[in-house]
Order: sequence, then structure tokens, then C-alpha cells
Amino acid sequence: MFIQQPFDEFLRFNYERVSDTSLKVILPIQPLFLNSAGVVHGGVISSLADVAMCNTFEVDVNNRQTVVTVDLKMTFIKGAKGEYLIAHADQVKKGRTLSHADCLIYDENNNLVAKANGIFANC
Repeated sequence: MFIQQPFDEFLRFNYERVSDTSLKVILPIQPLFLNSAGVVHGGVISSLADVAMCNTFEVDVNNRQTVVTVDLKMTFIKGAKGEYLIAHADQVKKGRTLSHADCLIYDENNNLVAKANGIFANC
């Protein structure tokens, strides 16, 4: 299962579970997401990474998240353009109070456009 929330639906995320602790999230790029330089806004890419990493952790019985972000580091490598972006997120460690995840974001041509890592507080 994946976290169910209106923001994800607004962004039109598509999810694919790769394993119990990793997944892919596809973001169709919409004109609304582009900044004045013509590339996907960093905030949209950050949201993609954050949502992908949160979904590497289990959901509760009501499909609600079981972690919240306490630290998010983004590194932007290349301007993101095209039809869609793909986030590959992996759970690094599930701790008692804090958990860790990593994410790589690619464009449709498999070019790395950003990478992220996050620390999450367990709810």
C-alpha cells in the first residue's frame, strides 16, 4: 500500500513497489511545474523525493504514513525537463525513533537530475 493524500493526487504521482523497502514514483511533468528557466521547479522535485522516501516505510491500517520528515537534503544535478521524472527511493535504516532513506531522481532519458536523503521521525 501507499500513503493516500490529496497532494500526491494533485501532482499525479504513479507508484510502483520494487521491494518491501524500495519503490519508484513517476511524476508526469505539467506546465504548472516549470520555473521561469523552463525546468521543473526545485520544490516540486523535493516533494517528489520526500513522498518517495516516506513511502519506503510501511503505512498504517488506514493507509496513513508512519514517518514524518525531520531532515531533507536535496542536491540538484541537472535541470529537469521532458515528459516525466522517476524517483527511485530506498529505505536505508528503520530505527526505533529515527529512520533514513535515499532517493535518486531521473528524467525519462535516464539522466540523473537530483539526489536526496532524508531522516524521518517514526510516528
